Formats: sequence, C-alpha cells, structure tokens
Amino acid sequence: MRITARATTVALLPALLFAAVGCGSTDTPATGKAPAPSGSAASGAPGTGTSAGTSTGAASGAPAAPKTGATKLERASLEQGDLPGYQISSQSNPNAPHGQPQADKKACQPLADAMGDKPDPAARESVNRGIGSQRQVGLAVAATVSSYSESDAKRLVSRLRQAITACGGGFSATIEKQTGSYKDVKAAAYKTGGDESVSWTTTAVAGDASAQVHLVVVRQGGTVVRLTALNVAAAGQKARVPQEVADKQLEKVKRAG
Repeated sequence: MRITARATTVALLPALLFAAVGCGSTDTPATGKAPAPSGSAASGAPGTGTSAGTSTGAASGAPAAPKTGATKLERASLEQGDLPGYQISSQSNPNAPHGQPQADKKACQPLADAMGDKPDPAARESVNRGIGSQRQVGLAVAATVSSYSESDAKRLVSRLRQAITACGGGFSATIEKQTGSYKDVKAAAYKTGGDESVSWTTTAVAGDASAQVHLVVVRQGGTVVRLTALNVAAAGQKARVPQEVADKQLEKVKRAG
C-alpha cells in the first residue's frame, strides 16, 4: 500500500515529525525539505539511508540493551524493541527544518515550541525519537523527553493549558524561513500515568494541504515528555497518540528515576 506524499504539509512540521514519518516509509525521500513517504513501516529517518531497526537496536523486536554511559534522559527514551509493532529511530533528517519555531502570537509560543525538535529554552537536555507504526500504515509519532527544573516543568504545563485556551482560533509559526498555520486548536481528553498532562489537537495547514495532528505533553517530576502524532497516509483523518506508546514512554521515564 502506497502512502500518499503530503510534502507541503509535512514541511511545516519540523524535524521531530520528519523522523517519525521516515519510520513509516521505504522510499528514498525526494530532494529538498519534504520527504515522500510510502510503503510499510520499515525504514529509518528520511535522508539517512539507515533503517530504524539498525540504528537503535535489534530489528527482531527484542528490547535494546542499555547503552553503556548513556545519560539518564537517554535511558528514559524509547529504543527499537521497546514497542512491538513499531519502528523507532534516533536519527535526525538533515533535510528537515530544525530548531525552535517562532509563533506569530506570543500567547501561542508554548504550542509552537511543542512542534519543534528544540523545546523552550528552559529545557536543560532533550532526546528525540521518531516512531512509525507497523500496524497502522502511515501513523507517525514523534517523541521527545526533556529535563527541566521541576518548577520550570510545572510552569510549562501551565503555560500550555493557557495557550490552548488563548489560541483556539489558530496561529502561525516560522522555522528556517518556512511558515505553517495551526488551526482549530482544541483540548483533548487523554489519560496518562504522569504527575500531570495536557493534550490537544490542531490542523496543520500549508498551501492547499492540511493534516490533523494530536499532541500530548506529560510531566513526571522535572522530566517532560512530548508526543506528537499524525497519519501521513490519510492526513485529513484524525490522528491519536497510541496509548501503548505513551504508557511505555512514561514507564521508561519512571524507571530511569
């Protein structure tokens, strides 16, 4: 089954989702900023030429062995083999826009931060992962685990809640001279096992293309998990962060201490 390319839409979703989209692709990406994903969930991040299975663990689905000298945040992040039925990549795409998106409205900046591979400046360290579903063709999930002081982590969740209320009508964000719009920002119910969480949906728009996006942010102490999902096979359909992905990610965060 070939996944329809949503080049202009994916272009406005920064590096996190570029990596995740690659996990649901087997085609070599087109040149330029936007990949053209297709096929089954088998390969790694676009532009790397390396499969997700070989980049972070055994392709057989066995949990990856702990990395020698890994930081606490790396131990808390998902690895290939942690989630049966998913490909997990730690590789980034050099063709993707990187950094912290800048919102056109100050009140909406926390929402823009959640879309980038580099979160707000209060984050001390971040580890990114791209996750592609082998069961639901086209489902791509980006996962970021970041460390904060606990007070900054609490403030972040509070600011996100305020931003969802303030930015329901939408906003625009620019990264590396690329601008995308995010419309219909709405709070969404989602259960997690963290200290507190916030979840919302939005429609990402670029030109005449659009994609439904679901985001979940969870705080566990001073660690913040960001999960972003969309379906590149059917961008117009509602996407949802799979519960097993969120549960496994929180389990690893708690185990890392």
